[in-house]
Amino acid sequence: MTEQPDPAQGPTPQPPAHVQVAIVGGGQAGLATGFYLRRAGLTPGEDFVIIDAADRPGGAWPRMWDGLRIFSPSSSSSLPGWMMPTWDESAHGYPPRSHVVDYLTRYEQRYELNVCRPHRVTAVKTEDQDPQGRMLLTGDDLSLSAQTVISTTGTWERPFWPVYPGMRDFSGKQLHAADYKNPEEFEGRRVIIVGGGNSAAQILAEVSTVAETTWVSSRPPRFLPDDVDGRALFAAATARIRALEEGREHAGVAGLGDIVMIPSVREARDRGALTARPMFTRLTSTGVAWENDDTQDADVIIWCTGFRPALHHLQPLGLRDAHGHIRVGGPSKTQVLADPRLYLLGYGDWTGTASATLVGVGPFAKATAMAVADA
Repeated sequence: MTEQPDPAQGPTPQPPAHVQVAIVGGGQAGLATGFYLRRAGLTPGEDFVIIDAADRPGGAWPRMWDGLRIFSPSSSSSLPGWMMPTWDESAHGYPPRSHVVDYLTRYEQRYELNVCRPHRVTAVKTEDQDPQGRMLLTGDDLSLSAQTVISTTGTWERPFWPVYPGMRDFSGKQLHAADYKNPEEFEGRRVIIVGGGNSAAQILAEVSTVAETTWVSSRPPRFLPDDVDGRALFAAATARIRALEEGREHAGVAGLGDIVMIPSVREARDRGALTARPMFTRLTSTGVAWENDDTQDADVIIWCTGFRPALHHLQPLGLRDAHGHIRVGGPSKTQVLADPRLYLLGYGDWTGTASATLVGVGPFAKATAMAVADA
C-alpha cells in the first residue's frame, strides 16, 4: 500500500436520533473503541455511532505534512484486531503518512464501523427534561441523544502558539506545524524552526535541504540512540505504568530521550543541520533576537510547539476543576469523574499512557468499551 486512498467514499449514514453510545471523532482512538464495542456485542449504527467532523477517513493523518514518517515498523503500529499491512522498512524506512491513512481507511471498512461524516459536534449538553439522563449532541446539521458519550477528538485542531514579544511586528510568514505541508515553498528562504520534539526535527530535516535554517528550542534536544524507535518508547511507557501501580519510581519515556532518529533525521544530523540554539526572547520586524542582543534575520518561522486537547464541544458541561483540568479515572482510566456518562480517550498520557499513539490506544479503548458495555 503506497498510495493514499481516494477520499471520495460515497455518502455515509446519517446519525440516528437516539443511540446508546456516541463516539465523537473518527480517528484511531474512535476506531479502536468502535472495534471493542462491536466485539462486546453492540451493533454499529444502532447501538453505537461514530461521528467524525472530517470529510474522509484517517483522523488527523491526512492533514499532516507530506513527508511525515511514523516511529516504528508497521508490525508495531497497529490498532486492535488487524495488523497494519507490511511496509518494506529495509528499503523505504518507516511507513509514511499515506500508508497509515490507507490502513485506517481499510480498518473502518473491515469492521463495518459505519462512521458518519462529515458531521461536527459543536456541543454536548445534558438533556434536563430527559428522565433517562441522556446527553444531547448538537451541530450545524446534527442532533442526537446518547446515554454515553466517548470523546476521541484528539489535539490536531488545537495547535498551540506560544506568546513572545514582537510576534505582531515580524514582517515575514509565521505558520504552525499543523499548517506545514512540504519544503518546496521555502526553497532559498531563511527559515527558523521552533521546538525540540519530533515534529521540529522531521520538518527541519526536510526544510534544511532547500533553505537556510536555524533551529531554536527552549531546552537542548534529546536524541534517542539510532537503534531505538517507537517500540522502545512504548515498552518504556508500559514499564512506567506497572512501576507506578506497584509504588515504584520509573522515568518512562522521559528517561530515554525525545527525538527518534528516523533516516531523514539521521541524514540531517550527519550533514550538521541538527544544531539547536537556545530559545530567543523576542521577535523583531526582520527576525528574532536573543537576550544578549544577538539577532537572526528570517523570512519564515515555523512553530513546532505542540497541541492542546480539542474539547470545545464539552464546554457546556462545565467539567473543569479550579485548576482548569478535567479529571478522569475509574477502572478504564478514561471516565470523567465529574460526569460518569462521559469518557475521554486518546488525548495523551492524562487519558492513558501512550493513548495518543496507534499501538498505545488499544488497551484504553478496550477498557473504555468494556466499562460502557457493562454499565
